[in-house]
Amino acid sequence: MKINLARLSTKNLATLVQRIISSSQNGMYTIIENHPLLLALNTSYEKYDAVYTKLTYSGKGQDVATADRERDAAFSSLKAFLNGYRKLPSAANQQDAETLYSVIKTFGLNINSMSYSAETAQLKKLIEALEKPENAQHIANLALTTALEELKNKHNAFEIIFAEQAEANAELREMSSASTTRKELEKVLRSYLNLITAMKDVPDWTKLYLDLNEIVKAAKNSSLKTNSTNTDM
Repeated sequence: MKINLARLSTKNLATLVQRIISSSQNGMYTIIENHPLLLALNTSYEKYDAVYTKLTYSGKGQDVATADRERDAAFSSLKAFLNGYRKLPSAANQQDAETLYSVIKTFGLNINSMSYSAETAQLKKLIEALEKPENAQHIANLALTTALEELKNKHNAFEIIFAEQAEANAELREMSSASTTRKELEKVLRSYLNLITAMKDVPDWTKLYLDLNEIVKAAKNSSLKTNSTNTDM
């Protein structure tokens, strides 16, 4: 039972091991069912199966980027309104716009261009400042309560999804890497196949060897076909 396991795709390796375990534990081969090597192979496969399909990141990056764009839009709209309104001396409550624009200026007119962490810190401080009693009246005079609430909601939504991403990434880092887990699985699988091969002439083991050998052949042929297709491309 010779096969170059390194040539198998992650999916094909998982399929091969799953089929070998299933055939070994189908009730026909009691001599191997509780063998330490088969138990070790099953344990190693479960670890591999848990990580091989996972991305090396949480997969929430797009959600974070979308949430950031939405809070950027809310901030930019509020800033643009105040900047335009303060330039109209004859407009009612023009001074309210001037005051609020100055507040934004204090924390940065380019907040939306900052890094995630810097923007989060500055927006938090800006929202707190705009909600202070002395600024709340300016907000009310310009009928911007809804706009400020939207900015606050978009910012909070970003913080939630960003925290989820950080937590998910931390969990992924705690898991064994897919490459390390694969090496462990390949090692145990080779040992198991070598055992079956060594025992193939023993009557109670012959049928098991023949069954597993067919599974290995199928995996090898699948690998050759896949690699040939990739080469042709």
